[in-house]
Parts: sequence; structure tokens; C-alpha cells
Amino acid sequence: MTFMANLPPTQELQQKDAAHHLHPFTDTQELNEKGARIITRAEGVYLYDSEGNRMLDGMAGLWCVNVGYGRKEIQEAAMRQMEQLPYYNTFFMTSHPPVVALSEKLASLAPPHINHVFYGNSGSESNDTVVRMVRHYWASMGKPDKKVIIARKNAYHGSTVAAASLGGMKGMHAQGGLPIPDITHIDQPYWYGEGGDMDPADFGLMRARALEEEIDRIGEDKVAAFIAEPIQGAGGVVIPPDSYWPEIQRICDERDILLIADEVICGFGRTGNWFGSDTYQIKPDLMTIAKGLSSGYLPIAGVLVSDRVAEGFIAHGGEFAHGYTYSGHPVACAAALTNLEIMEREHIVEGVRDRAAPYLAEKWAALGDHPLIGEARSKGLVAALELTPDKAARAPFAASKGTVGLICREHCFNNGLVMRHVGDTMIIAPPLVISNSEIDELVNKAAKCLDLTLADIKARDLYK
Repeated sequence: MTFMANLPPTQELQQKDAAHHLHPFTDTQELNEKGARIITRAEGVYLYDSEGNRMLDGMAGLWCVNVGYGRKEIQEAAMRQMEQLPYYNTFFMTSHPPVVALSEKLASLAPPHINHVFYGNSGSESNDTVVRMVRHYWASMGKPDKKVIIARKNAYHGSTVAAASLGGMKGMHAQGGLPIPDITHIDQPYWYGEGGDMDPADFGLMRARALEEEIDRIGEDKVAAFIAEPIQGAGGVVIPPDSYWPEIQRICDERDILLIADEVICGFGRTGNWFGSDTYQIKPDLMTIAKGLSSGYLPIAGVLVSDRVAEGFIAHGGEFAHGYTYSGHPVACAAALTNLEIMEREHIVEGVRDRAAPYLAEKWAALGDHPLIGEARSKGLVAALELTPDKAARAPFAASKGTVGLICREHCFNNGLVMRHVGDTMIIAPPLVISNSEIDELVNKAAKCLDLTLADIKARDLYK
């Protein structure tokens, strides 16, 4: 509270922010005219801004604060590590105790066929790493022409050059001449938006078999890997039909294609298991991790590497000429270890599976009765609401895509709820420690904001 009392006024902070800070994924001109929202502290599942407003953080920061805010154990672990060894690199045949301990812990949590980890600092870096890793692997195995990586349209794998190329978002590709060569995209398993009158199971199979068609088009001898999120997060919480992932696994196995699961959002409990790959019972060769690894308390990420790929490197590859200054940073490793200890001790993953996810699913589904909602879907503690003027037709609004979603998002912020919009889809991914009463609060606030949005768009003649 002392720090709060010494803060400059909100307007002064906004002015300094506008003068010097370029924000990610932001229209800077629009932001500077409006003024940034200044978040000053957080506790549990709540954020507090410089004006004293409290908001329920329905997005867990950016899908990452799994154990909630204010965990002193993590803060203290980081401080102890700073006092002992604040930094050293893992290049030049060197290691340190925190990275050794975290690597062992991750191997114990990962599926049995995965026993190695390569570290970075963000999901974007980890997905950059897999581009180099899969190509190095195949070259090491005497197949240097296997370079092409197949990804999905509307997927998000980060915003660096390689990661944004893997992602299938046209708006990102339009900036900077992306994607880079040897990356292609197939259609996503988005039944609500693209399934039409098809049975969801049939649609899931059709979209999975698009991978096989793309492999045939390119040539199996040229395809290195397929990458996908178990559930597409930033693309609008696209939860695939149950038929999708078993067929993807079959195709990768039969066609000798590496399977990469981007677990940056789904990993560390989000779907009610330690990894989304566990939830969908797939066996990836590589898993990218970040976010929930430290619950966002410090930047750390990695690639979990299967025995197949790791042994290929060790036996045939020589030096893998890749890495980052802060790969396996000791302080970040200490924070991540403590975060994982908290999750195990408090049975947080089991709590998502057995309590929070079923409770949210029941309450969230009821929002589907709202006249503005075409579908209310959830899996674990990630959920979406599809906004529509016509439930039966699942129709888009006549206004440009995202107009109504943005209106809804602003009503949420103004009424104490952080709920994100992706186009006209509203999405949530709250901290995994959210209680049933806090889920009630989240859903009640969402319902209120839907009412406000409906009245607003009717007044603006946008409900059509």
C-alpha cells in the first residue's frame, strides 16, 4: 500500500507511457488518445488499477497466471536464487542446480516418451526453436530435404519471424512479408464458424484429413512436421471435435511426420491435465511450453523433446548451433520450480479437472441461452462465447468483424471483468485457482455485460 500511495496520478503515468512506450499488438495512435489502463497491483484472481478499480482477471494475465497473483513463495524463491547465483549461461558445457532440477521435474511431468528440455524465454522463442530443431533432426537422420512444416490457418504460435510464420493469421503475415519459405497452412477444426450443417465428428475427420492431403501435395519426403495447439487459444478458443486429434496422430505416425504440440496455453493444467496432449491422448515428438511454467512470474519457456528426437541429435547431429543468452536462467528456473511445487502440493491440476472445470462448464453453458450468443463452449478452464445476431444461422454481424466484440470487451472492462475478444468471439482463461464463488462472479458479470452489449448495439443499429 505504501507503493500505491507514492504513485504519480493516473494521467501523468498515461502521458509518460504515451511518450516512451510502444505497446505490443496495439494501435499506438488510438491508445495514446485514450490513455493506457494502469494496473498497479494484483491478488488472487483480481487486478487493481491506478484509479482503485478492481477487476476479475478472466484471462489470467495472458493465459499464464495459473496459480494466481501474490504467491510469496515464488517471490522468495527468486530472491534466494538472486542472492546465490543471479545469472549464468548454459553454453560451453556449463550447467547450474536450478536448471538441472527443473529439467528433471519437467521430465517427470511430461509423457513417458519425453525426457529432455531445451530452454528459451517465451513461447515465440520456443516455436522458433522447433523450426530449427525439426530441420536439424531430419538433416541429422540423412534426410535434409524434409524441411516443410505444416501448420493451421488462424493458429497463433508467437510473433517472431518464424513463430508468426507458423501461425496462420493473415493480419500478421501482411506485415513483414510472412510466412517464410517452407511453411504451409491447412484449415482449422472450427466447427461453429466453418462446419456448416456437418456433424461435428465428420467435420473433425475432414479437417484432420486435410493434413494428409497437404502431405500428398508437397511430398512426404519433404514434410518435416505438423504443428498445432491442442486447443487454439488466441484464434478464438477453437476446441476441436473429439474425432480430430486421433486422426491427426494416425496420419503423423503413418506418414513419418513429426508432431509438434504447442502447449504454451494448454500446458500446466489448463485443460484439467498437465498438458493438452494428455487430454487428447496424443503422443507429440516436441511440445512447446511457456506461460504456466512459471505462472508468468518470470519469463521462461522451453521445448520438451521426445527420446526419438533427442537421441537423433545425440547420435548423429554434432553441435546444435542454437540457443539464447537466458536459456535456463537460474532465477527463472527457481521460480518455475516453486510454481510447479505449489501446483502439485495444492493439487491444482486435479482441482481443475474435478471441480472448477465441471462447475464452469455448467455455468458457462447457461450463457448460451442469451439472445446474443450462438454457442457457449468450454474445455477445462478455457471458454468462448460466439456473438451473433441470429442463433439458428450462426450468422455474423453486418458490421465489420470485431466491432461488436470490441464493444462487449469494453463493457467488461468497465464492469470489473477482463474478458478478451477475438473478432466477435469472447474468450476467457482464468487463473486455475479460481473458486466456485469467483466463477459465479465471472459468469454473472459476463451476463451483465452481454445485456449491456445487446442494448448498446441495438441503440447503434448494429444488431443485424
